Amino acid sequence: MGRKLQNGERLRPVDLARAHGLSTQAVRNYEEAGILPAAGRTPHGYRTYTSLHAAALRAFLALVPGHGHRTAASIMRAVNQGAVDGAFRLIDESHVQLLDDRRTLQAVESALRDLDPATAPGPGAGSGPAAVSGPGGTFIGPLADKLGIRPATLRTWERAGLVRPRRDPRTGYRVYDGADVRDVRLAHQLRRGGYLLEQIAPLIAQVRAAGGLEPLEAALCDWHGRLSARGRAMLTGAAELEAYLREHG
Repeated sequence: MGRKLQNGERLRPVDLARAHGLSTQAVRNYEEAGILPAAGRTPHGYRTYTSLHAAALRAFLALVPGHGHRTAASIMRAVNQGAVDGAFRLIDESHVQLLDDRRTLQAVESALRDLDPATAPGPGAGSGPAAVSGPGGTFIGPLADKLGIRPATLRTWERAGLVRPRRDPRTGYRVYDGADVRDVRLAHQLRRGGYLLEQIAPLIAQVRAAGGLEPLEAALCDWHGRLSARGRAMLTGAAELEAYLREHG
């Protein structure tokens, strides 16, 4: 990131930009957005920066990977406006979000572990035309009975996009194949864990995109890695922000 600045040393926008691999326009934009403190001006009106601005830029760039561009910008604006407690609140909210994401991942992994190897309910459960298994799939009645839920619940999940059963062309009844039953059972486990339908839908979509549960293991491993990287980035951002706070006074 370039050499260490001496107190009181003045920098041009291009100096600050080059030290961080940015354009001079990006540096000006950050100043105008409140991410950097206001620059000094020469008698001819040119911007000049100091070690304080360099520290602010380092802090912002370090905060972005862990908190995202928008939150990192809000944190820096709060600090520069003297609202340090507001900046800390934003940081706390990011940590809460990271913890929620970790809990979601844990819930998905737990739900997958709880799924039985046999995904389809056995034939003959229940009674009536909507409560029997058909060739190539399972009807809504036996599936609901197997899980201890109402058929109306499965219809609600279908409307929410959690499951997409096909229709029997002769009867119009919903037919759940093995992948549908897998999605229903996963949704059931997550609902029991307290997750909302809108939280579950993207997770089910990820299972489908992965092509099933087994390929999802790679996605879950990647998910773990991204959460760990985010947590570590938050630590790096916190260190640079602390350094800026010390210099900022």
